[in-house]
Amino acid sequence: MLDTRHKLLQHHFPPIRRGRLETLQVNLGYRCNQQCLHCHVNAGPRRQEQMNAETVGAVLDFLRDNAIPVLDITGGAPEMNPHFRHLVREARRLGVQVMDRCNLTILSEPGYEDLADFLAEHQVRVVASMPCYLEENVDAQRGKGVHARSIEGLRRLNALGYGQSGDLVLDLVYNPGGAFLPPPQCALEQDYRKHLGERYGIVFDHLLTLANMPIARFGSTLLSRGEFDDYLSLLRSAHRDGNLASVMCRSLLSVDWQGRLYDCDFNQMLDLPLRYEGRFPVHLQDLADAARLEDNPIVVAGHCWGCTAGQGSSCGGALGDPV
Repeated sequence: MLDTRHKLLQHHFPPIRRGRLETLQVNLGYRCNQQCLHCHVNAGPRRQEQMNAETVGAVLDFLRDNAIPVLDITGGAPEMNPHFRHLVREARRLGVQVMDRCNLTILSEPGYEDLADFLAEHQVRVVASMPCYLEENVDAQRGKGVHARSIEGLRRLNALGYGQSGDLVLDLVYNPGGAFLPPPQCALEQDYRKHLGERYGIVFDHLLTLANMPIARFGSTLLSRGEFDDYLSLLRSAHRDGNLASVMCRSLLSVDWQGRLYDCDFNQMLDLPLRYEGRFPVHLQDLADAARLEDNPIVVAGHCWGCTAGQGSSCGGALGDPV
């Protein structure tokens, strides 16, 4: 796989600093039952990296000691980590809101048939990858049959009460199918609601649009096709200074499967660790007081244009109004 890191480091991005920490985003490992073209983690069935019990314990200690309100669990398919359910149970006991970035097909994998019930029991917010509502587009990005299994997963979640404006929140995530920016989030959400509702009877709470980052598998594809520089130019030309105040790295801390800290999940994939008091990488166990990170400079490079282009992009969807 072609590495984009050296090219991204050649780009200068406006300096930004961290604000108050509100979300701890934890990557439980890169093992996944799928292998998607747009995946910035380069996850797949053959990946073996998994967070161990000791590091999961450090995550729980950090949540408790710093009163972090939100735990955002990601992967790979995070549910494939053997400690996933323990982490969810204990975080909920602490009163932490838990988000699971779910690929939907995991809900029908052998051995995970009760996963949807578990998520509902613990009122886990499901953030489900659904890069398009059309079957041909989803299967082209994520593999043959993925759309049908995703619809099956959504129906299972709906049957449990997800997506009906109650305590069981179901959000869908859109990624573009190529080297272009997401369309306006509000308009696309209406298209999703109409198509999924009329054709499959599916309901959900919100649609989150995310730009594809020129890193890992997607970045390598851009390089191999000779499209990398054009895509970076597109992101940079669409930059909006107004998005800088809302980028997710100002209020989110990313933890990799070994417990090392990053300003965001994308920096994690590029091996650009958090720099704190002249040290890097920093382990979760070395940071006793999260408040000391406030005003800490954020590590930036060319991929950051992806978060500030157009309506902006973050793990929570668009940042502002479309231009």
